[in-house]
Amino acid sequence: MKLQFLLLTSIFFSFNLKAQTAKAVYAQIGGPGIMSANYDMRFTHNEDGIGGRIGIGGFSISDSEDGRVSLLTVPVGLNYLLGKDGKNYFEVGVGFTYINIGEKSQTETSTLETSFGNLTLGYRLAPARGGFMFKAEITPIFNKNGFIPYYGGIGFGYKF
Repeated sequence: MKLQFLLLTSIFFSFNLKAQTAKAVYAQIGGPGIMSANYDMRFTHNEDGIGGRIGIGGFSISDSEDGRVSLLTVPVGLNYLLGKDGKNYFEVGVGFTYINIGEKSQTETSTLETSFGNLTLGYRLAPARGGFMFKAEITPIFNKNGFIPYYGGIGFGYKF
C-alpha cells in the first residue's frame, strides 16, 4: 500500500510544475478525502485541461472512558476539466486515497493502513480571474473489498 501511494504521489509531482497557471485550495466534505483540505493545479497554461490534486484530511473521536479513534486520509488524483466559458466546468478524474486508522484504548493501541481508488464525475465553478470556488461530485470508490458507486462530496474554496 505504501509503495502504491509513493508511486502515485511521485507521478503527480513529476509533471512540469512551471507550466501551471490555475491553482485552487479548498475544503471538501465527502469525496476522496472523506473530510479534507486540498490543493489543485492545472498542468498546462489553460484554465481547463489536465491537472491534479493532493490533500490531507481526517478527524479524531475520543471517549474519555474507552480511548480514541483517529483517521488520516491523503487523497491524490489526476483530473480533467472540460468547459468553454472560463467559469463552469465538468470534471472527470481518477485517484487514490491512503488511509490510516488508529485506535488507542486504555489497554492497547492498534493501527490499520488501507487505501481505495476513486473516480470523479462532477461540476466545478472556478472563475478564470480567481475567487470563490465550488465543486460537487459523484465519487465512486473501490478497493479489493468492493465497490461503492453512490458516494460523493462537495467542496468550497478559493481559486487563484
